[in-house]
Amino acid sequence: MRLQAIIISAILATPAAAHFQEIIPSDDVMTSVGDVTLDLSFTHPFEGGPLMPIEKPVQVGMIHGDQVADLTGQLEEVAGGQWSVTQTLNEAGTALFYVVPQPYWEPAEGKFIVHYAKSIVDVGPTGEGWDAEVGLPVEIMPLTRPSGLWAGNSFIGVVLQDGEPAPFAEIEVEFVNDGSIAAPNDAFITQVLKADSNGTFTYAMPFAGWYGFAALIEGPDTMTSPDGNEVPVELGGLIWIKTTEAAE
Repeated sequence: MRLQAIIISAILATPAAAHFQEIIPSDDVMTSVGDVTLDLSFTHPFEGGPLMPIEKPVQVGMIHGDQVADLTGQLEEVAGGQWSVTQTLNEAGTALFYVVPQPYWEPAEGKFIVHYAKSIVDVGPTGEGWDAEVGLPVEIMPLTRPSGLWAGNSFIGVVLQDGEPAPFAEIEVEFVNDGSIAAPNDAFITQVLKADSNGTFTYAMPFAGWYGFAALIEGPDTMTSPDGNEVPVELGGLIWIKTTEAAE
């Protein structure tokens, strides 16, 4: 009994780490045309790791005005099973980048994880086209323009599942921490909120930097785990938002 109590205590003392599929561009606003590089990692952003190796994504794409491009063939693998892609943006307007990853088996949680993630780059900047939808199975549609935001601004979004609002969907939020922010305890690492009955949520971003918003929904289908069991699939719709500190 004493050993069982120790094991249970250890489990309860170990926080459940949130997984985030990152697709973070070298900048969210470009004042002129040029190249943008997007880094794709699967990690715990606030804690700065670990970087979990991922297979080459099923698809990485871009929507830029009338241009729709499949960038999957341009992906380059970098250290630790992460990926990167560079794209030339040769006209003004909002470029929407997204990733469809391979399912990730998480034995600690007994499920597969599929996080569809996107980020937005405004070239010009024009402030136009930022609310376009990709049409991913789970997606966050911004109601706040996701560029040109100050630290302290609020972000408002709608969680969509198959194109329809997902009422009371759970959203996890993490800040991409460079080590400069210390969490008082584990409760501060991943912020958690729920959408309302219309799938809408609001979150105020306290620091300057990148934030990941992950709307999490249990998928309608199961998958077969490496040990042959039918297990659930966590579907995530992510969007990455950058805030900037006001100059003195």
